[in-house]
Amino acid sequence: MSKNKEQTLTKNLNKNEKIFSDRLNIDASFDVGVRKINVLGKKVQIYYVNSLNDEEIAIEVIRELMDLEKFDMKTKDARETIENHIAHIQVDFTDDVDKCIFHLLSGLIFILVEGENEAFVVDVRSYPGRDPAEPDTERVTRGSRDGYTENIIVNAGLTRRRLRDERLRNEIIQVGVRSQTDIVVSYINGIVDPDLVGIVKREMEKINVDGITMADKAVEEYILDQGWNPFPLVRFTERPDVAAAHLMEGHMLLMVDTSPTIMILPTTMFHHVQHAEEFRQSSAVGTFLRWIRFIGMLAAVFIVPLWLLLVLEPDMLPEAISYVGPSDDSNVPVFAQMLIGELGVELIRMAAVHTSAPLGTALGFVAALLVGEIAIDVGLLTAEVILYVALGAVGIFASPSHELGVALKMVRLLFIIAVGIFTTYGYVISITVVFVLMVHMKPLNKPYLWPFIPFDPAALWQIVARSGVPTMRLRPRIVDPRDAVRQSKP
Repeated sequence: MSKNKEQTLTKNLNKNEKIFSDRLNIDASFDVGVRKINVLGKKVQIYYVNSLNDEEIAIEVIRELMDLEKFDMKTKDARETIENHIAHIQVDFTDDVDKCIFHLLSGLIFILVEGENEAFVVDVRSYPGRDPAEPDTERVTRGSRDGYTENIIVNAGLTRRRLRDERLRNEIIQVGVRSQTDIVVSYINGIVDPDLVGIVKREMEKINVDGITMADKAVEEYILDQGWNPFPLVRFTERPDVAAAHLMEGHMLLMVDTSPTIMILPTTMFHHVQHAEEFRQSSAVGTFLRWIRFIGMLAAVFIVPLWLLLVLEPDMLPEAISYVGPSDDSNVPVFAQMLIGELGVELIRMAAVHTSAPLGTALGFVAALLVGEIAIDVGLLTAEVILYVALGAVGIFASPSHELGVALKMVRLLFIIAVGIFTTYGYVISITVVFVLMVHMKPLNKPYLWPFIPFDPAALWQIVARSGVPTMRLRPRIVDPRDAVRQSKP
């Protein structure tokens, strides 16, 4: 496509200056500016955004240019001389005004030289942010303590540090008409399925929106049509070791600038129930931790509504466990108590998230007092209801994935409501409906319940038990890896 005249730089420096002055309205923004100097008898303009630039590097670039004038160097080609004296490893050229503005607002500087219709673009960006630190939600007893940050350059480096493979690709694109958010598509060429890469890129090219200031979650909703489905269709992680391990299996990563969480795709439900801690321990210990987590999550989803069913239908209660059920009469029906308890625990969790650390301890005491002793004393809740609600909450918190934990919590609440209204039929039908819906879920054309459905014994065993690394010879078939062999037989 041919460029419009107004979108292309000219050799007239004054015209170029007017274009950028009108487009950027430099006088209105305190952090956007231009530095004007004379070099080799030519006027030079350096455009910058000081809130996104590394000031020391930018000053060093300007100092090198000013030294040319200081030493009164003679040259017939000012452009070549300036290029050779820009003290930076990354210098590009462009004659496109839009690209100049894009680079400027991304933290780079561009330099205009009188008589030249191309700008020097120098990468001196330095985004504000924090240092890599261990993510709060994915802590391990042993292992690395670094984690992704809001800086996409740092995040790409954390991944590449673990994978010194020449075939690792980090392709960057911009999404959002106004935000122009950087997104890195990361994969290992030769392992990843090319069709998968093509699908993801095509879906991202279709994104037409002002901006994606909510970062990765907005991108996920465009790539995967989740709708009202509460189950997570991609895995989020803040650990570089977890991301690198998935790259080696044939997955893709999506890194969105300003977000510390990295999207791993494609994934199934069982990708959300594994934790890095299991792979930092021996196979036996890792398997034990995994089984405890599975039991806790299953109990959190099914036991609470099952207990409510046995209370509402005491004839179904075996004599051996006849003690199950509230022993004291209460003015509030058990079904209502369960709903109050579930919503109360969730409200406390939300309050804890939005409460500052110094007030968190006080909130815990207040919650324990209100939900515990006072609720029982006034007859609002019984002790057994609080017990099962608390067990359900602990089981959900055992989930390594926050997104899966919230989805399971919603499913449990659905089961409770179904049991409270329709008793046995509600329990059976609600479980069946949720299971059928999960079977039909195919994010990025991958079955969500693999390797359980469709059944893959070898892959299912690696989920049930934490296999030793030397025994994991093949990559998961769910991602259709081009190179299926991870390691050859000894």
